[in-house]
Amino acid sequence: MQQDMSTTGWRSALAGSQMLFVAFGALVLMPLITGMNPSVALFTAGLGTLIFQFITQRQVPVFLASSFAFIAPILYSNQTWGIAATLGGLIAAGMVYLVLSLLVYLRGPDFIQRLLPPVVVGPVIMVIGLGLAGTAVNMALGKSGDGSLQLVDESAAMIISLAALLTTLVVAVYARGIFRLLPIMAGVVVGYSLSWILGVVDFTNIGTANWIAMPAFVTPEFHLAAILFMIPVALAPVIEHIGDVMAISSVTGRNFLRKPGLHRTLMGDGLATSAAAFIGGPPNTTYSEVTGAVMLTRNFNPMVMIWAAFFAMGLAFVEKFGAVLLGIPVPVMGGILCLLFGSIAVVGINTLIRNQVDLSEARNLCIVSVTLVFGIGGMAIGSHELTLQGVSLCSVVAILLNLILPAAPASATGAAAESNPS
Repeated sequence: MQQDMSTTGWRSALAGSQMLFVAFGALVLMPLITGMNPSVALFTAGLGTLIFQFITQRQVPVFLASSFAFIAPILYSNQTWGIAATLGGLIAAGMVYLVLSLLVYLRGPDFIQRLLPPVVVGPVIMVIGLGLAGTAVNMALGKSGDGSLQLVDESAAMIISLAALLTTLVVAVYARGIFRLLPIMAGVVVGYSLSWILGVVDFTNIGTANWIAMPAFVTPEFHLAAILFMIPVALAPVIEHIGDVMAISSVTGRNFLRKPGLHRTLMGDGLATSAAAFIGGPPNTTYSEVTGAVMLTRNFNPMVMIWAAFFAMGLAFVEKFGAVLLGIPVPVMGGILCLLFGSIAVVGINTLIRNQVDLSEARNLCIVSVTLVFGIGGMAIGSHELTLQGVSLCSVVAILLNLILPAAPASATGAAAESNPS
């Protein structure tokens, strides 16, 4: 009996290392883009997963790690108020999950879908992806994200970024089995190797780094403008969270929206995000890559995710490993991001299509149009101290328009058809 339990434990541990491997590429890419420390991101991904598993009573086989929905807001906030104030805003964003969790508990899970229907969520997700298109292209050309600095020779950068992008595309489309879940990892490996061949990589920091060291944790500061800017951003990841919980429910054949309940999963995600920000890590979200791995392996045991969390936290203390991650050249990330940021925008489009949002209806057309132009065009509202723009602004605008504009009568379409016979 004891031997069987020991064997099961080792299998769970091995499966956990595999799950971390699946999540790893996206997990470290987000902090590298935003200027956060990837070792801290590894630690907070593990910590956040453990918090989530505790809150949900180890019932949901998901892994939490860096959220791409927050990239654009974090980049803007870092430039405007600094990393410490950004972390304070992210703590507040995590609290939004807790408020919504309470409302779901009191009013039922349908409350979120009424507040954030597809016509609101779709264009906001599109803004998250399309708003970052310029950053991806600049990095692919060897520049800094804002295009102000040329970090790598442009001709070499194009070779590296295209190789990383093509590798990611090929693996995503043609690979089979567990390898199909590792397109980002494959792109990074090929891009990094080519960068080494072309003499772009500097291994000095890797050589001087210690084997074991404390991750570079950061203490947050609380700045009102950064907090008010970051709070609306949490609304889009909330919908992403619900979609991921529904996906893992479908994979496992269990309704996690009912048990342990959406209020518990939202609370776990929110606490994980706030806890990460308290020590300098990026906000967390449930990872669809890991859900894909769960579907492939048919291993529904949440203990696998707990093992993955412990592995992530352990790797965070290997300083040489962190130095390798920090040494990834800008064009490698830029090439991969050309696909990832576009994919985010496509998720928003698919949200509208899948839910059959009728854009010929004036109300829906107005909500989507204004949201996209405000979000991508750079509209800003407020004073220098308190400014809403980008994802924050378009989230608020989309919600307000949805609440204010009257819904079209159910018979409107039929009446229009009768008055305009072909």
